[in-house]
Amino acid sequence: MMFIRAYVFFLGVLATLFLGWAALTFIPGIQIKEVKPLPGLKPYTEQELRGRAIYIREGCVYCHSQQTRPDGFGVDQRRGWGRPSVPGDYVYDRPHLLGTMRTGPDLFNIGARQPSEDWHLIHLYNPRATSPGSIMPPYPWLFEEAEEAPEEFYRMQGKRVVPVPEQFRPEGKVVIATQEALDLVAYLLSLNHTYPVKAEKR
Repeated sequence: MMFIRAYVFFLGVLATLFLGWAALTFIPGIQIKEVKPLPGLKPYTEQELRGRAIYIREGCVYCHSQQTRPDGFGVDQRRGWGRPSVPGDYVYDRPHLLGTMRTGPDLFNIGARQPSEDWHLIHLYNPRATSPGSIMPPYPWLFEEAEEAPEEFYRMQGKRVVPVPEQFRPEGKVVIATQEALDLVAYLLSLNHTYPVKAEKR
């Protein structure tokens, strides 16, 4: 009798787990597969994918969302963060980086709002250099500091000098972007969803 009760209990637990998995994973997965990319949405390049991995590693998703809401669901449109996002915007995102916090601004359209590579590099090195009063932490480990020399000297070595304002860098030094910094900026610049939504196909 005890064995039968344990067996029924075990089957009940398995059934509950299966139903939960089906409702939360399997069925939504089927629905998501039907979503087509919007015309204009391009797969990430190799460099952008590397930058995306750095974005995840550095925890950017904990302070920035990537989903703008329509009017009536917040002030995203009045802030100029771009059109409301739709499922077709995220077809190439695995995992999705929608985010749950907005300690910083939404980045769904940052590539369109701020298309300057220099700006992003300076901002990563020291956010206060581009955004006075910013509470974003700096990411100096994504950069190298070298002895001051003409930019051409470093360019000939294949290095990218970041034009950090003098008051935000060590005296007598130049700031050089590592490949990781360049990859992360490439990913941020790819976040440009200015293609039309009405062309979405299902």
